[in-house]
Amino acid sequence: MTTNSLTRRTMLAAMGATLAMPALVKRANAAEVTLRLHHFLPAMAPVQRNIFEPWAQEIAEASDGRIEIQIFPSMQLGGKPPQLADQAKGGIADIAWTLPVYTPDRFLLAETMALPFMVTTAEKSSIAMQTLMDEFGTAEYAGLKPLAFHTHAGGKFHMRDTPVVTAADLKGKQIRSPNQSTGQLLSALGAEPVFFPVTDMIVGLSNGVIDGCCLPYEVVPAFKLQELTKFSSEPAPAARGLYSNTFALVMNQGVYDGLPEDLRGVIDNASGPALSRRMGQSFDTFETGGRGVVEKQGNQINEIAAAEVESWRPLVAPIYAEWQKKLDDNGFDGAAVLRRANELLDAG
Repeated sequence: MTTNSLTRRTMLAAMGATLAMPALVKRANAAEVTLRLHHFLPAMAPVQRNIFEPWAQEIAEASDGRIEIQIFPSMQLGGKPPQLADQAKGGIADIAWTLPVYTPDRFLLAETMALPFMVTTAEKSSIAMQTLMDEFGTAEYAGLKPLAFHTHAGGKFHMRDTPVVTAADLKGKQIRSPNQSTGQLLSALGAEPVFFPVTDMIVGLSNGVIDGCCLPYEVVPAFKLQELTKFSSEPAPAARGLYSNTFALVMNQGVYDGLPEDLRGVIDNASGPALSRRMGQSFDTFETGGRGVVEKQGNQINEIAAAEVESWRPLVAPIYAEWQKKLDDNGFDGAAVLRRANELLDAG
């Protein structure tokens, strides 16, 4: 064999090894664990694009590619939004993003921050909720590993045909309520609350079953709510907003426990108070963007005067008293929980 032949074969072998390297690296970094994250909003929703996708990428990088999180929006794994917590617990999903209020009276501690007038900004309220859950325990999430708790920004009224400026504007109106305690407030104000998940709300608005809904601005773009309503009404800037819903990002406990210690550490480092704050901050940003969509549509935005909102505050006293009793009846110190929740909100 000639020297030239040997040189050529050596070069080809080297080139072949070089070309094979990306495949070898890819195999070396192939995910050891694939986690399915299930949620109810469309893939275009800001929570997926701006929170879940970057979070999944960060976990992949922190684990050197050993953890892959696959995201399934719009209930693609089946079921209804109220079933998400049980899906994570039962292994249909590994991680679920869910609203405790979708299963009323089941996750009482987590629902507490969804009472009327228990919200400031999404960031501050999320930090308060995470702290409240950490301090009073997460026993109600047995079988699940809570990764983060958070809230959205204070909700607003979005109406088909008439604005809301005073309580009189709510009389007899069919309003989609985001949770049972806000529904109680709406009833006290003369409205007729209607309960169903946000995913069913569009049909209700389209066919006139409801006159409007209570939602933060951030949800508007995902469901094109600006095209189905003409008027939005928001409380005047104040220390507390009208209401907020609470959220839980939870993981199957068995799946978490089955991870190698170092991978559990990756999940832990990407979860907890820092993630709660981050999600709250993001929802405040989403709120600004959603309001901009309403403005661009040309819809009328009305302000509910601070004095008007303040006149609604006494109506929540019996709602709080009933909630305190529920907490007491379920093994919590209801007065201490409510007192601490308010301390955390005021401190924020």
